[in-house]
Amino acid sequence: MSTQVEPDVRRVETAPQPMLAGEKSPAEMFLVKLFAVIPALALAAAVPLAWGWGLGWVDIGLAVFFYTLTCLGVTAGFHRYFTHGAFKANRALRIALAVTGSMAMQGPIIGWVADHRRHHAYADREGDPHSPWIFGTSAGALAKGFWHAHMGWMFQREQTNAARFAPDLLADADIQRVNRWFPALTAVTLLAPALIGGLATWSWWGALTAFFWAGLVRVAVLHHVTWSVNSICHMVGDRPFEARDKSANFWPLAILSMGESWHNSHHADPTCARHGVGRGQIDVSARLIWVFEKLGWATRVRWPKPERLARNRKTTSSS
Repeated sequence: MSTQVEPDVRRVETAPQPMLAGEKSPAEMFLVKLFAVIPALALAAAVPLAWGWGLGWVDIGLAVFFYTLTCLGVTAGFHRYFTHGAFKANRALRIALAVTGSMAMQGPIIGWVADHRRHHAYADREGDPHSPWIFGTSAGALAKGFWHAHMGWMFQREQTNAARFAPDLLADADIQRVNRWFPALTAVTLLAPALIGGLATWSWWGALTAFFWAGLVRVAVLHHVTWSVNSICHMVGDRPFEARDKSANFWPLAILSMGESWHNSHHADPTCARHGVGRGQIDVSARLIWVFEKLGWATRVRWPKPERLARNRKTTSSS
């Protein structure tokens, strides 16, 4: 039987290890650039290619399905469960969340969680891996900061120390295995749409267009939605809750991010399973966690409590 260790973010602050663990290897840097640039080039080509070429209902259906699957793997899985421990999960759900989150092509699970816990430990201060405010507040500094927070930070060689920020995942045999499977899961997330598209249309052309739209373009869109939470949601939006940083709620991204863009609410109460805590604030990830709870797959869900919301809420909101 494999060892399972539930997420315990309290260990982040007390562990004696240094913040960084050396530098990424040249091979790791090459893969980061490859995974970031190739889907982005596909996204840049998507608009002219869509005009009268190679986009059908099969491609759209597959893109929506794989986007939803992998986005929720990141939001409900990598973020709310593995990073913040917003609920407890049985072993099958735990592995499924790790696998589907890895299929978003945002890096292996242990590194992703370590980076994000480090972000919360130092949000918008020195040590935050992707704050848009590190260069200053002038127009030029903010433009440079936006690029850094959105995707520039990934091209830096420094590597977050997982022994300090994710010791629970390093101790989990199942998660270690999924972490090693990341290259294979990258192949699956790109080739599965092509296989299904080819079988659905019974053509190589159907396989190619599904690979392009539901593989590369879908990955690129999800990348930029996720990165926008790091950049836009620390620069623009409403801040109804007290937080130690400049996190903000940005409603235009609520649906595409599955509720992650209610970012000020999240930073005010990081372990809460629901980020959209206000009336009318759509949070698809929270609804999925609610379904898991009803099915008995998730337990001890940390739903928002009125007294905690009242304590964190500002008397007036700011933008």
